[in-house]
Amino acid sequence: MFSIVLAMLVASIDTTIMNTTMPVIAKELGRFDLYAWSFASYMITSTILSPVAGRLSDLFGRKKVFASGIILFLFGSLLCGLSGSMVQLVIFRAIQGIGAGFMMPFPAIIAGDLFPVEKRGKIQALFTAMWGLSAVLAPLLGSFFVEYMTWRWIFFVNLPVCLVAFLTLMPYQEHYEPKKASVDYLGAILFAAGVTFLLLDTVVKENRVLYFIIGAVILVIFYFYEKKQVSPIVPLTMFKNKMISRINLNAFIGTVALFGTSSFIPLFLQNVKHLSLFMSGVALLGTAIGWMAAAVPAGKWILKYGYRILLIIGNALLFLSGILLTLLNEDHGFWFVFAVMIVQGLAFGLLTTVGVIGVQQLVGGHEKGISTSFFMFCRNMGTAIGVTVMGALLTAGSSFMIGIHHIFIFGFIGSIFALLTAFLVQRQKQSVPA
Repeated sequence: MFSIVLAMLVASIDTTIMNTTMPVIAKELGRFDLYAWSFASYMITSTILSPVAGRLSDLFGRKKVFASGIILFLFGSLLCGLSGSMVQLVIFRAIQGIGAGFMMPFPAIIAGDLFPVEKRGKIQALFTAMWGLSAVLAPLLGSFFVEYMTWRWIFFVNLPVCLVAFLTLMPYQEHYEPKKASVDYLGAILFAAGVTFLLLDTVVKENRVLYFIIGAVILVIFYFYEKKQVSPIVPLTMFKNKMISRINLNAFIGTVALFGTSSFIPLFLQNVKHLSLFMSGVALLGTAIGWMAAAVPAGKWILKYGYRILLIIGNALLFLSGILLTLLNEDHGFWFVFAVMIVQGLAFGLLTTVGVIGVQQLVGGHEKGISTSFFMFCRNMGTAIGVTVMGALLTAGSSFMIGIHHIFIFGFIGSIFALLTAFLVQRQKQSVPA
């Protein structure tokens, strides 16, 4: 657990720490035209490799794949810190993203191996605390390193943390017995290529329709190819379970709608309320507080009430946060935003914990890795699409506040669809297996 928590903390910090330091980095390295790609290369590789890592862990064991992710992230961080040009930084960020993609699914996967359902909510809450802590630490560390040392330390600081995470993982005696099978390399390549083109569509400004079509065609080829494989990289039989399919659909729509809020709320607090970088980060702690409050008892609630009613309640809370955000204006200050973030944290804390446990409990042990990581992949894809749409709405607004208002109208509408999909999840007639 110590190894997992450290790895999750360092990966989550690296997701956001460059938000505050990238202007300084770009000024030193040049090539402002590659500014967005320093974020995109990390996001694309980490997103596409999460489900691949989950499947590999089903075949070869959790410990080996997780340890490989830590080493790759360490190596990528070292290269990023040594970057001499923006081109190098973009490439090395992609390597770092590969490591992050191999690390991020394993807190949920290994927790699913080690803990019964009723205790898993508490463990998920601990992981959430790391994301909340990173929301505060990232701007603080970024500002400190830039002002007193050098931006390169935002990457170098990862090295000792990754090393400790790796060393504390080594004594772990794995409980999971992997199911040996051949690796579907071509399936992995097709999946990665198709998703890469779809994600490029959220980054580039030209030929977006072309990228979307190419990505969609590759994924169609991937689908028909996987149907013929004995050991597919993504077992399509898993989606014959309507519960899993609908839980994943709900996670995707919910994150498209409002998970990107955390990217734009700090902008509102800084530009309109003139709060500091630190205080705008503190506002996001409301999300972590609500998330943990819902996640801790969620495991026991699942055993008592089942998945459907909890997913409906979680989406109803998400819908409520969407209503409150549409009311946001210049008169609302820190505490209104903080309260809304708590409501949204309660929503996502319940939805994520119930979703993770659901997709784990509804498959066999040798598909738990891919089922868990694919759920997270759906959330990541939803986040990428949602943030892209919100960013376009913000820049298209005639003023900053009009753009913010359009963002949250979009989120509110999305939360309606998410709530509707929650009602599609079937009732559980029997108790959830422990």
